[in-house]
Amino acid sequence: MKYAVVAAVVALLVLAWVPDRDLACAHVFYISGGHFMGNAPIGIAARNVARLAPLLLFVGLLLLHIASRIGLIAASHTPSGRSLLFLTLSLALGPGLLVNLLKDEMHRPRPSQIREFGGKLAFMPFYSPYGACPRNCAFPSGEAAAAFWMAAPASLAPLPLRPALTTLALLFGLMTGGLRMAAGAHFLSDILSAGVLTLTLNAALRRLPLPGSPREFPDRVESPGRKTL
Repeated sequence: MKYAVVAAVVALLVLAWVPDRDLACAHVFYISGGHFMGNAPIGIAARNVARLAPLLLFVGLLLLHIASRIGLIAASHTPSGRSLLFLTLSLALGPGLLVNLLKDEMHRPRPSQIREFGGKLAFMPFYSPYGACPRNCAFPSGEAAAAFWMAAPASLAPLPLRPALTTLALLFGLMTGGLRMAAGAHFLSDILSAGVLTLTLNAALRRLPLPGSPREFPDRVESPGRKTL
C-alpha cells in the first residue's frame, strides 16, 4: 500500500508543477455546453452504488460483530471489537471529518464550475486555498476518500487474502474517483489527494495502541485454525 501512496504523491507533485495536466484530465470527460459524459443515467446509477458500498460494508461488519457477541454465529472470521474501533475511527476521522474540513477551507471550484467547462469561476490548482467556491468544494473528493477507506477493512483480513483485497480496495477507490471526474465533480488531483489522506490516516490509526487489547490486531487470541478481522 505504501507504494500506492508514493505513486500518488509523485503524481500530485507533477500536477502541482504542471496544473494544466489536471485540466487536460478533466477535459477527457467533457462533452460541450457545460455537460460531462458521466451524468448519463448509467453513470448516476454507478455513482450511487459506489457511494453506498463503503457504508454497507461497515454496517455489515458491525452486524457480524454483534451477531458473534450474542452467540448467533461463531466468532471466527468476524471483526473484533478493537478492529471495529479502528474502522470506526478511520471512517469518521478521514472521509467524515478531515476531508469535509478541507473541502470548505480550500475553496477549490469543481470542473463543472470553471470557465473552461462552461462555468463562471476561475480554475485553481489543488494546493491553492484562494478559489471562489464557497463551500462543499472539489478538494479533496469525499466519495473517493470513502472508497479508498475500504483498504482499512482489507488490511484486517486474514493474511492470505490481504494483498488481493487491498488491491481491490485501491482499484475501487480509483474507479469511484473516475466516476466523479466523469460527472465533472472532481479533478484527478482531488481523487489522488483523497487517496493519500485516507490511506495515510488508516496507516497511522492502524499503529495506535487503541484501548482494550495489545497493540496487534485482532484484539482476541486466535486458536489454531481460527482467524478474525
